Amino acid sequence: MRLAARALCGAARAAWRESFPIDGRDVARWFPGHMAKGLKKMQSSLKLVDCIIEVHDARIPLSGRNPLFQETLGLKPHLLVLNKMDLADLKEQQKIMQHLEGEGLKNVIFTNCVKDENIKQIIPMVTELVGSSYRYHRGEVGGGPVPAVGRPSCSGAPDPVAEHSLGSPLSPGSQQNLEFCVMVIGVPNVGKSSLINSLRRQHLRKGKATRVGGEPGITRAVMSRIQVCEQPLMFLLDTPGVLAPRIQSVETGLKLALCGSVLDHLVGEETLADYLLYTLNRHQLLGYVQHYGLGEACDDIASVLKRVAVKLRKTQKVKVLTGTGDVNVVQPNYPAAARDFLRAFRSGVLGPVMLDRDLLQGPPAAEP
Repeated sequence: MRLAARALCGAARAAWRESFPIDGRDVARWFPGHMAKGLKKMQSSLKLVDCIIEVHDARIPLSGRNPLFQETLGLKPHLLVLNKMDLADLKEQQKIMQHLEGEGLKNVIFTNCVKDENIKQIIPMVTELVGSSYRYHRGEVGGGPVPAVGRPSCSGAPDPVAEHSLGSPLSPGSQQNLEFCVMVIGVPNVGKSSLINSLRRQHLRKGKATRVGGEPGITRAVMSRIQVCEQPLMFLLDTPGVLAPRIQSVETGLKLALCGSVLDHLVGEETLADYLLYTLNRHQLLGYVQHYGLGEACDDIASVLKRVAVKLRKTQKVKVLTGTGDVNVVQPNYPAAARDFLRAFRSGVLGPVMLDRDLLQGPPAAEP
């Protein structure tokens, strides 16, 4: 359905929308059934896992993470990797860290898997987290620390640290003989497979081990272990992206969709393009004006998409019935223009963006 025009082109910032209409939008249908199965499979694999790496999009560091991860997998040491830092406006990175620390997340690394930025920090951090924590029996998900005698490794063989004493941290010397198994989790399309491939490039000088895609749902099942390092010997389990069954709010759902964690057609490409335009204007990020040669900022998505379509020659001929017969009329291809607008944002062409800027203005939450 064509979005209604508001005739706001060239308006001053004071006239731009201060809120986005979200009434009547159903986010329940954005949760595909295979995601629920994925979470169950991940839980069943916990007995093999020493540490959890949660990957999330750095453009939405405070929203969109799946709370079920903490509830289901929360007993393991946890590292949060905020990926795609090259696409995020991180001028307020310290404030982001304060907010995350208020949520109990103290182990956070910002990464860019395309250029392997900060990737080398991950394995030492994982090694430290596992080494300084009590070594849980991998088969005991709900209990406290128990002796690790005979515990299976990733490969199913007895763990080299079988004689580790109850309740004592692992020594650096014993870590050299360990086989670490780490589960990589996150919502769809945040770069979990890209992170694994980046770690392999950095530590093994090897190429891709997992398929990477630009849309959610490429990884559909919990995969077999993938080696990412020799010293220490470390294997990662890639997992499917899992959204929460109930997304916190419609706006959170729109942010996830803008970052590619929800399939565009489930939300509507023109709706997403409109939310992107609303966000860019509110944040005074007007790179889209120069990129598309619009001449001036505009808050009317129909007008923007029309001019984008004409500039990119994304038009289509439509037959219109008139009193004198059929007439061929050239119309802008609005969906194609919306797709190009979204693609420009996701590739970083429109500049770095912090979609959680409003959340950062509030005080950090008290640590639980």
